Amino acid sequence: MAEIGLMADEKRQIIAIGGGGFYRDSENLALERYILQQTGTAGTRVAFVPTASAEPDNYLVSFYTAFLKLACRPSHLSFFKRTPDLRAYLLNQDVIFVGGGNTKSMLAVWREWGVPEILREAWDSGIVLTGVSAGAICWFEQGVTDSWAGELHSLDCLGFLPGSCCPHYDGEADRRPSYHRLLASGEISAGVAIEDWTGVHFRGAEVHRVVASRNGARAYSMRAVYGSVQEVPLPVEYLPQSKNL
Repeated sequence: MAEIGLMADEKRQIIAIGGGGFYRDSENLALERYILQQTGTAGTRVAFVPTASAEPDNYLVSFYTAFLKLACRPSHLSFFKRTPDLRAYLLNQDVIFVGGGNTKSMLAVWREWGVPEILREAWDSGIVLTGVSAGAICWFEQGVTDSWAGELHSLDCLGFLPGSCCPHYDGEADRRPSYHRLLASGEISAGVAIEDWTGVHFRGAEVHRVVASRNGARAYSMRAVYGSVQEVPLPVEYLPQSKNL
Protein backbone atom coordinates (compact mmCIF):
# COMPACT_ATOMS: atom_id res chain seq x y z
CA MET A 1 0.00 0.00 0.00
CA ALA A 2 2.88 2.38 0.73
CA GLU A 3 4.25 1.87 -2.80
CA ILE A 4 0.84 2.62 -4.31
CA GLY A 5 0.68 5.87 -2.32
CA LEU A 6 4.20 6.83 -3.44
CA MET A 7 3.34 6.21 -7.10
CA ALA A 8 0.22 8.36 -6.78
CA ASP A 9 2.28 11.19 -5.28
CA GLU A 10 4.82 10.97 -8.11
CA LYS A 11 1.99 11.34 -10.61
CA ARG A 12 0.62 14.55 -9.03
CA GLN A 13 2.68 17.57 -10.07
CA ILE A 14 2.35 21.27 -9.33
CA ILE A 15 4.90 23.89 -10.40
CA ALA A 16 4.40 27.23 -8.64
CA ILE A 17 6.15 30.20 -10.28
CA GLY A 18 6.82 33.35 -8.26
CA GLY A 19 6.70 35.81 -11.15
CA GLY A 20 8.23 36.66 -14.50
CA GLY A 21 7.84 34.16 -17.30
CA PHE A 22 6.47 34.56 -20.81
CA TYR A 23 4.46 37.73 -20.11
CA ARG A 24 7.56 39.58 -18.90
CA ASP A 25 10.06 38.18 -21.41
CA SER A 26 8.89 36.15 -24.40
CA GLU A 27 12.51 35.23 -25.22
CA ASN A 28 13.28 33.65 -21.84
CA LEU A 29 11.08 30.55 -21.91
CA ALA A 30 13.26 28.25 -19.81
CA LEU A 31 10.59 27.77 -17.13
CA GLU A 32 7.93 27.10 -19.75
CA ARG A 33 10.18 24.50 -21.43
CA TYR A 34 10.81 22.87 -18.07
CA ILE A 35 7.05 22.59 -17.47
CA LEU A 36 6.46 20.94 -20.85
CA GLN A 37 9.25 18.45 -20.21
CA GLN A 38 7.48 17.16 -17.08
CA THR A 39 4.59 15.75 -19.11
CA GLY A 40 6.71 13.19 -20.93
CA THR A 41 4.57 13.64 -24.05
CA ALA A 42 5.11 15.07 -27.53
CA GLY A 43 2.79 17.79 -28.80
CA THR A 44 1.87 18.71 -25.23
CA ARG A 45 -1.62 20.21 -24.84
CA VAL A 46 -1.39 23.40 -22.75
CA ALA A 47 -4.46 25.21 -21.44
CA PHE A 48 -3.96 28.82 -20.35
CA VAL A 49 -6.44 30.00 -17.69
CA PRO A 50 -6.26 33.84 -17.36
CA THR A 51 -9.30 34.20 -15.09
CA ALA A 52 -7.49 36.27 -12.44
CA SER A 53 -6.81 39.09 -14.90
CA ALA A 54 -10.28 38.91 -16.54
CA GLU A 55 -8.81 37.46 -19.75
CA PRO A 56 -7.30 40.59 -21.36
CA ASP A 57 -6.38 40.33 -25.03
CA ASN A 58 -2.75 41.37 -24.45
CA TYR A 59 -2.22 38.51 -21.98
CA LEU A 60 -3.65 36.01 -24.47
CA VAL A 61 -1.45 37.41 -27.25
CA SER A 62 1.62 37.06 -25.01
CA PHE A 63 0.68 33.47 -24.18
CA TYR A 64 0.24 32.40 -27.78
CA THR A 65 3.30 34.34 -28.96
CA ALA A 66 5.43 32.44 -26.44
CA PHE A 67 3.92 28.95 -26.55
CA LEU A 68 3.66 28.77 -30.33
CA LYS A 69 7.48 28.87 -30.28
CA LEU A 70 7.48 25.63 -28.27
CA ALA A 71 6.64 22.03 -29.12
CA CYS A 72 3.10 22.14 -27.78
CA ARG A 73 -0.56 22.75 -28.66
CA PRO A 74 -1.70 25.88 -26.78
CA SER A 75 -5.30 26.91 -26.12
CA HIS A 76 -7.06 29.04 -23.53
CA LEU A 77 -10.13 28.84 -21.31
CA SER A 78 -12.62 31.69 -21.10
CA PHE A 79 -15.22 32.27 -18.39
CA PHE A 80 -16.30 35.67 -19.67
CA LYS A 81 -17.35 34.61 -23.16
CA ARG A 82 -18.99 31.33 -24.17
CA THR A 83 -17.61 28.83 -21.65
CA PRO A 84 -16.99 25.25 -22.88
CA ASP A 85 -17.71 21.96 -21.13
CA LEU A 86 -15.15 22.54 -18.39
CA ARG A 87 -14.55 18.97 -17.34
CA ALA A 88 -14.15 17.73 -20.92
CA TYR A 89 -11.81 20.61 -21.79
CA LEU A 90 -9.59 20.58 -18.70
CA LEU A 91 -9.21 16.81 -18.45
CA ASN A 92 -8.10 16.71 -22.10
CA GLN A 93 -4.94 18.72 -21.32
CA ASP A 94 -1.40 17.79 -20.38
CA VAL A 95 -0.67 21.13 -18.67
CA ILE A 96 -3.02 23.65 -17.05
CA PHE A 97 -1.27 27.02 -16.73
CA VAL A 98 -2.99 29.63 -14.52
CA GLY A 99 -2.15 33.29 -15.05
CA GLY A 100 -1.68 36.11 -12.57
CA GLY A 101 -4.09 38.74 -11.30
CA ASN A 102 -6.71 38.94 -8.56
CA THR A 103 -6.66 35.58 -6.78
CA LYS A 104 -9.78 36.16 -4.67
CA SER A 105 -11.89 37.05 -7.71
CA MET A 106 -10.48 34.11 -9.67
CA LEU A 107 -11.36 31.63 -6.93
CA ALA A 108 -14.89 33.04 -6.66
CA VAL A 109 -15.45 32.49 -10.39
CA TRP A 110 -13.95 29.02 -10.25
CA ARG A 111 -16.08 27.96 -7.30
CA GLU A 112 -19.25 29.15 -9.03
CA TRP A 113 -18.39 26.94 -12.01
CA GLY A 114 -17.21 23.93 -9.95
CA VAL A 115 -13.64 24.23 -11.22
CA PRO A 116 -11.75 23.28 -8.01
CA GLU A 117 -13.16 19.75 -8.11
CA ILE A 118 -12.19 19.38 -11.78
CA LEU A 119 -8.69 20.68 -11.11
CA ARG A 120 -8.22 18.16 -8.29
CA GLU A 121 -9.33 15.41 -10.67
CA ALA A 122 -6.85 16.72 -13.24
CA TRP A 123 -4.06 16.74 -10.65
CA ASP A 124 -4.87 13.20 -9.54
CA SER A 125 -4.85 12.03 -13.17
CA GLY A 126 -1.32 13.31 -13.82
CA ILE A 127 -2.06 16.59 -15.60
CA VAL A 128 0.63 19.12 -14.62
CA LEU A 129 -0.84 22.10 -12.75
CA THR A 130 1.18 25.29 -12.87
CA GLY A 131 0.94 29.05 -12.89
CA VAL A 132 2.47 32.37 -11.98
CA SER A 133 1.62 34.68 -9.05
CA ALA A 134 -2.13 34.09 -8.51
CA GLY A 135 -1.55 30.92 -10.49
CA ALA A 136 1.10 29.88 -7.96
CA ILE A 137 -0.57 30.63 -4.64
CA CYS A 138 -3.96 29.21 -5.63
CA TRP A 139 -2.77 25.60 -5.14
CA PHE A 140 -1.79 26.12 -1.46
CA GLU A 141 -3.89 26.25 1.69
CA GLN A 142 -3.09 29.96 1.96
CA GLY A 143 -1.42 32.65 -0.10
CA VAL A 144 -0.12 36.18 0.36
CA THR A 145 -2.27 38.31 -1.93
CA ASP A 146 -2.79 41.87 -3.12
CA SER A 147 -6.39 41.10 -4.16
CA TRP A 148 -7.53 43.91 -1.84
CA ALA A 149 -6.37 47.52 -1.90
CA GLY A 150 -3.98 48.50 0.90
CA GLU A 151 -1.71 46.09 2.73
CA LEU A 152 -1.20 42.49 1.65
CA HIS A 153 -3.43 39.83 3.21
CA SER A 154 -3.60 36.10 3.77
CA LEU A 155 -6.12 34.34 1.53
CA ASP A 156 -7.54 30.84 1.88
CA CYS A 157 -6.92 28.99 -1.40
CA LEU A 158 -7.57 25.52 -2.87
CA GLY A 159 -5.51 23.50 -0.39
CA PHE A 160 -4.00 20.99 -2.82
CA LEU A 161 -0.62 21.77 -1.24
CA PRO A 162 -0.11 22.25 2.51
CA GLY A 163 0.95 25.56 4.00
CA SER A 164 1.29 28.96 2.42
CA CYS A 165 2.98 30.66 -0.52
CA CYS A 166 4.19 34.18 -1.25
CA PRO A 167 5.06 35.09 -4.88
CA HIS A 168 7.11 38.06 -6.15
CA TYR A 169 9.29 37.74 -3.04
CA ASP A 170 12.03 39.88 -4.56
CA GLY A 171 10.00 41.64 -7.24
CA GLU A 172 7.68 43.76 -5.08
CA ALA A 173 9.00 45.71 -2.10
CA ASP A 174 6.12 44.92 0.27
CA ARG A 175 6.07 41.14 -0.26
CA ARG A 176 8.87 40.10 2.11
CA PRO A 177 7.88 42.33 5.07
CA SER A 178 4.22 41.40 4.63
CA TYR A 179 4.92 37.66 4.63
CA HIS A 180 7.10 38.07 7.72
CA ARG A 181 4.34 40.06 9.43
CA LEU A 182 1.68 37.46 8.63
CA LEU A 183 3.90 34.58 9.76
CA ALA A 184 4.97 36.26 13.00
CA SER A 185 1.36 37.12 13.93
CA GLY A 186 0.11 33.61 13.15
CA GLU A 187 -2.24 34.88 10.43
CA ILE A 188 -0.63 32.54 7.90
CA SER A 189 1.00 29.12 8.19
CA ALA A 190 4.53 28.09 7.29
CA GLY A 191 5.27 27.77 3.60
CA VAL A 192 7.42 28.90 0.69
CA ALA A 193 8.47 32.31 -0.62
CA ILE A 194 9.19 32.34 -4.36
CA GLU A 195 11.17 35.00 -6.18
CA ASP A 196 10.44 36.05 -9.76
CA TRP A 197 11.78 33.72 -12.46
CA THR A 198 11.71 30.81 -9.99
CA GLY A 199 9.53 27.70 -9.97
CA VAL A 200 8.98 25.34 -7.04
CA HIS A 201 8.14 21.89 -8.40
CA PHE A 202 6.05 19.68 -6.13
CA ARG A 203 5.43 15.97 -6.52
CA GLY A 204 2.55 15.15 -4.27
CA ALA A 205 2.87 17.48 -1.29
CA GLU A 206 6.68 17.50 -1.24
CA VAL A 207 9.15 19.85 -2.92
CA HIS A 208 10.78 17.85 -5.70
CA ARG A 209 13.00 20.57 -7.15
CA VAL A 210 13.46 24.34 -7.32
CA VAL A 211 14.36 25.69 -10.76
CA ALA A 212 15.06 29.23 -11.98
CA SER A 213 15.47 30.89 -15.36
CA ARG A 214 17.59 33.81 -14.14
CA ASN A 215 20.84 33.60 -12.21
CA GLY A 216 20.45 34.48 -8.55
CA ALA A 217 16.70 33.81 -8.39
CA ARG A 218 15.73 31.83 -5.27
CA ALA A 219 12.98 30.31 -3.18
CA TYR A 220 12.83 29.94 0.60
CA SER A 221 11.27 27.74 3.22
CA MET A 222 9.45 30.01 5.69
CA ARG A 223 8.16 29.51 9.21
CA ALA A 224 7.74 31.35 12.49
CA VAL A 225 9.23 30.02 15.71
CA TYR A 226 8.16 31.81 18.89
CA GLY A 227 7.29 34.89 16.86
CA SER A 228 10.62 34.98 15.00
CA VAL A 229 10.56 34.25 11.27
CA GLN A 230 13.02 31.72 9.85
CA GLU A 231 13.87 32.12 6.15
CA VAL A 232 15.89 29.21 4.75
CA PRO A 233 17.08 29.25 1.10
CA LEU A 234 16.16 26.13 -0.86
CA PRO A 235 18.68 24.49 -3.22
CA VAL A 236 18.05 25.81 -6.75
CA GLU A 237 18.95 24.60 -10.23
CA TYR A 238 19.46 27.23 -12.95
CA LEU A 239 17.90 26.23 -16.24
CA PRO A 240 19.74 26.48 -19.56
CA GLN A 241 18.52 29.18 -21.93
CA SER A 242 18.53 26.93 -25.03
CA LYS A 243 15.65 27.70 -27.37
CA ASN A 244 15.18 24.00 -28.19
CA LEU A 245 13.23 21.49 -26.13
